[in-house]
Amino acid sequence: MRIGSMATLMALSLARCTAFTTQRSSSLKRTHMPQYLSKWLSPSPHSVVPASRLTRSMATDAESDTEPTIETATTDTSIYAQESESLSKLTDPFLIILRDRGFLHQCTNILDLDAALSSTDGITSAYLGFDATADSLHVGSLLQIMILRHFQKSGHKPIVLLGGATSKVGDPTGKDESRKLLTDADIQHNIRGIGSVFAKFLTFEEGSSPSTTSTSGSSNPATTDAVMVNNDDWFSTINYLDFLREYGTKFTINRMMSFESVKQRLDREAPFSFLEFNYMILQSYDFLELSRRFGVTLQLGGADQWGNMVCGTELGRKCDGKRLFALTAPLITTSDGKKMGKSEGGAIWLNKDKLSEYDYWQFWRNTSDDDVVRFLKLFTELPLGAIGDLEQLTGADINTAKIVLADEATALLHGSECLDAIHQTIESMFTKSKKNSSAQNTDSLPRIFVSATQMEGENGGVRFVDLFLELKLATSKKDAKRLISGGGARLGDVKITDELATLTASDFEGVTEVTLKAGKKRAGVVELK
Repeated sequence: MRIGSMATLMALSLARCTAFTTQRSSSLKRTHMPQYLSKWLSPSPHSVVPASRLTRSMATDAESDTEPTIETATTDTSIYAQESESLSKLTDPFLIILRDRGFLHQCTNILDLDAALSSTDGITSAYLGFDATADSLHVGSLLQIMILRHFQKSGHKPIVLLGGATSKVGDPTGKDESRKLLTDADIQHNIRGIGSVFAKFLTFEEGSSPSTTSTSGSSNPATTDAVMVNNDDWFSTINYLDFLREYGTKFTINRMMSFESVKQRLDREAPFSFLEFNYMILQSYDFLELSRRFGVTLQLGGADQWGNMVCGTELGRKCDGKRLFALTAPLITTSDGKKMGKSEGGAIWLNKDKLSEYDYWQFWRNTSDDDVVRFLKLFTELPLGAIGDLEQLTGADINTAKIVLADEATALLHGSECLDAIHQTIESMFTKSKKNSSAQNTDSLPRIFVSATQMEGENGGVRFVDLFLELKLATSKKDAKRLISGGGARLGDVKITDELATLTASDFEGVTEVTLKAGKKRAGVVELK
């Protein structure tokens, strides 16, 4: 069935596109399957793109002069350009999913990895590291989390490595300046913040929690349940001189200087401290330690980590004679070349307490026309056939694909239960036919509270500039003032024109909450306690 009229599309896309049959536990299952997805569901955990179609896609990408994007990178280092024949021979479901949906960038001998993953010897363990530089991950990390999810659903065991130790050093990759040094308390706070998001996408061992980490390596290798580990568990007990004698001889400055991440930093003549230079060695040792404790044979990561990851595979071979693999995904950029993960309102955080479900949905809804199909492949689990149908939409009909993207991405992170409230909020607040503000549904909007004392204080209320900032509708007071002076700030449907204006008790006459709007699609609620 080809998707039909626009009216039908809108009705279908606003449904909860949330049912996929998997062999995983109920925490990985979705319900309420929309009708238009039914023909694309099959017992297979993946949709295979024919080799002929794949080859044509690779040729197009190799000939392109544009900068690399998500689906297929276009530089000489891209595996789509360099190893198209090898990619057409893949048999492992996990690698086929990554290939067909555009997750691949580089890999150390992908056919050998394919054979290892496809072997009948048992479950393969892979890890992906996340440094605790903030108390929430943002959407720039979501690509890596989706890879871990696909890995687990393909029958393998994901290890989530939190950088309790490496966060004290700071990854210099892609940075012109040294990262701010964090205290132990800062790092522990951040670990607690970022740990919770993984439970939304992965199933962890029974009795374990994403807020705790395994230290003994005693997890059951025969299950696909995820494990969370903190590298401070081994680095905190290492003697510096012993470490240098044991592993320092395995690295040469010549080799370390040859990696692109190091060369780029030096070419920009940016200061590069010895502390940061050690990061490559620490990350390499992580791989060795995890291979010993958990039998990990594959490291996953972003393209900017390639040099560090290759060093890890070499360290495993030199120290233990093990065959280890590294596989990277492309760095996420939008079609206009901007780095993924931020919007006009600031970073797109994954934790609900830092970004509301509504604002997260709006981020995906505002995806550009050129990016929507790529992002459907990367950030949702819609079958490729269904995405192919949405790809046929043109003009204003593309908005339907954007709504599907927003629904699916939001349901994965926050659960499908929040979608009804989000849709009702949009319908009541931003549909022109809805003029009665008292009928507005604001349940899904970010919300702050003010007291009657604040409304009657000596300043005569609370300044709108401060309220927009607290609601995260502006990134700074300067940004809030710019919003007001540009005509984009409203109290309900009334434009705010004075940068010094305040919200007062009279604005709550007959109601207990008011809505502040920033532009056409962003809003928040101020409630009187």
